[in-house]
Amino acid sequence: MAPAGDVGYPVASVRFLKIVRSWKTGALMGLFGNAHTVDPVSAQRDYARLLGQGERVHAAYLLIRDTILFTDRRLVLVDKQGITGKKVEYHSIPYRSITHFSVETAGHFDLDAELKIWISGSSTPIEKTFTKGVDIYEVQAILTQFVAR
Repeated sequence: MAPAGDVGYPVASVRFLKIVRSWKTGALMGLFGNAHTVDPVSAQRDYARLLGQGERVHAAYLLIRDTILFTDRRLVLVDKQGITGKKVEYHSIPYRSITHFSVETAGHFDLDAELKIWISGSSTPIEKTFTKGVDIYEVQAILTQFVAR
């Protein structure tokens, strides 16, 4: 075993397992379809019951079963739960509540990109994973547009 502080076998094993686990997740997500953009007009129609009067969807992304909506007023996270997906949680986040966010781009072995959003009053970020079908830089630019107002 390598001495403490050295990059030895145990640390390398942990890194390797993370890479394999990440690759498996990306491969499994690929079997069920990649994340992709949704036409804002379609999202506006599909989620009309959630939107306030005059509220408009500017961008939307489908993440396997979940959806993220960027409206002109807030971020809406649609989380389908359970095996059938009939139970749905709608998480509404006003842009003014977002204190900061980060994006992590996909790598060679890690096929997924991540978005982390911190909300005032919470030290734990909301994390969303995007597969190769979504340009994470585009997601970051849209979020910046609304958060930096």
